[in-house]
Amino acid sequence: MGLETRISDSSTQRPRQPGRWAAFSTASFSGEARLPLPLSTRSHASFLHLNGFLNSCSSLAQLQRLHACAITRGLLPRSPRLAAKFITLAAALAPALDYARRLFDAMPDRDTAAWNTIIRAYADAGPCEGALFLYRDMHLSGLPPDRFTFPFVVRSCAVLSALDYGRQVHCNVIKNVLGLDVYVQSALVAMYAQNGEVPDAELVFEEMAVRNVVSWTTMVAAYVQNGAYEKSLEVFASMVGTGLQPNEVTLASVLPACVRWESLRLGKLIHGYGIKSGLDSHPVVGNSLIAMYGKCGHVETARSLFDGMTRRTLASWNAMVATYEQNNEGKKAIKLFRTMQTEKVAFDYITLLSVISACASSGALDVGRWVHNIARNKGIDANLSIGNALVDMYAKCGSLQAARHVFDNLPQRSIVSWSAMISAYAAHGHGEAALELFSQMKAGGVQPNSCTFVSVLAACSHYGIVEGGKGFFDSMENDFSITPSHEHYACMVDLLSRAGRLAEAYAFVEKMPIRPDAGVWCSLLGACRIHGNLELAEIVAGHILQLDSQSATCYVLMSNIYAEAGRWEDAERLRKLMKELELRKDPAHSVVKKHTRSPVLSLRGSCRRERFSAFLYCS
Repeated sequence: MGLETRISDSSTQRPRQPGRWAAFSTASFSGEARLPLPLSTRSHASFLHLNGFLNSCSSLAQLQRLHACAITRGLLPRSPRLAAKFITLAAALAPALDYARRLFDAMPDRDTAAWNTIIRAYADAGPCEGALFLYRDMHLSGLPPDRFTFPFVVRSCAVLSALDYGRQVHCNVIKNVLGLDVYVQSALVAMYAQNGEVPDAELVFEEMAVRNVVSWTTMVAAYVQNGAYEKSLEVFASMVGTGLQPNEVTLASVLPACVRWESLRLGKLIHGYGIKSGLDSHPVVGNSLIAMYGKCGHVETARSLFDGMTRRTLASWNAMVATYEQNNEGKKAIKLFRTMQTEKVAFDYITLLSVISACASSGALDVGRWVHNIARNKGIDANLSIGNALVDMYAKCGSLQAARHVFDNLPQRSIVSWSAMISAYAAHGHGEAALELFSQMKAGGVQPNSCTFVSVLAACSHYGIVEGGKGFFDSMENDFSITPSHEHYACMVDLLSRAGRLAEAYAFVEKMPIRPDAGVWCSLLGACRIHGNLELAEIVAGHILQLDSQSATCYVLMSNIYAEAGRWEDAERLRKLMKELELRKDPAHSVVKKHTRSPVLSLRGSCRRERFSAFLYCS
């Protein structure tokens, strides 16, 4: 049943009964007499006293005693504003919204502020469906929503991906003549953007008569969320051009665009603005800066920012751990996690995801088991992302049996789960097991994705199933509408090359509908070395150097091919040329901890796809 139908058919409005406040007090707060409150018997004075106590209320027990006191003095029925304050505090102090909802349901007269308070509580704490049900009930009560109602309702639609219902709410915004309210419009921009409807978000943004920092920031974030990084930077520049000062949320929103657009220079300029404005001291900005520098490979700068933070949040620690993991410094990521443990810093599943990945890249099987045990003790191992990461970690650390055990015990499996296990079998040379699991996945109604087919094609290559691999490659587009990427083409080249069909592999590359990249050609060049085909190797090397004249992989492979063919002068000439060009290829190396059955191959080169292809042919 769709969300719109559920909202139309279900009613959360409960009948109000006379004397409900008194019944609530008797049922829940019989200890009111023990509260020493100097409340006057005069209504106005009692209200002022109670309001003062509410302002300093810091625990649920205090709130419940104040609530009982207010009921016995008859204050709540006469003051919806006071009742709304109780609801706000109940939502903030109680572990769930049950208490706040009972307070709301017991109100004899509800004004718009009371409805807004409870709707906001559900929008903030969830479930967001509750906010939409209440919004429907508010309409049924005859009270019109106002400019404070709609932002929370629209935000709930965004969280639930309830785009159709969100459009209905947008119509109600226009009917209530609130279509030009900047906060309502900003919420609408965010809703459309989070659902991928960028043109609608742009339309709402363009219609804004007045734009404040919230609306500009929302549009910046909208473009970033949908991969339009250049546009997000343009909007940010336009905002600054109007003379409006960005806030900490603006900077945190635009910094990821600098990373994605590969513009560290712009990131540094924004960092400089943050320093001048003092916003760099805000944790959300500091965290974004750490992430930006980390993703740009400036690990030391990221660590310097982390060490200089006066106030670190969990997100700060997560950003730094992730920085180490993303830059192949797994040991440092693990060390920082141990520091978190020593300093009693709380962690979450995001922390563990980075640490598990660090264990995978560094071959730290024993540490990986320790982290797995931590996740199990915290109940986080049931998280699907954690489970998928554990499958990947155990496989890369050589424990295929442990990887399969985690996979078999996952409470649910996504396409990522299946792809990870298929990839594990393929990487360990168990092509038959990988293909059998792929068949089970399809039989279970799970649709493969692009990553799945990379693993399947690699399995065919290891298992020597050339015709089967061709069939899977054709099936990608014909059966699943997946357009092959360079990595898929590299897999096919590897498949044909391993079978010694170099001429066919070369013809396959020549007929590619997309321009072959260095990774595809390097896969073929590696095969030329294995099969001693010098003539084809020279042709392929020419293609690689046209794409990347600084390809260390190409120079090393050709030097080795010349040496193996007895052409020592040519081999030495290439080695000297590499020195003159200051080219250096870090060799593939194994990082293996004790009790690990198979090596973890760490490949570091100048091109990610070159490293991928090198892995295919070295494995």
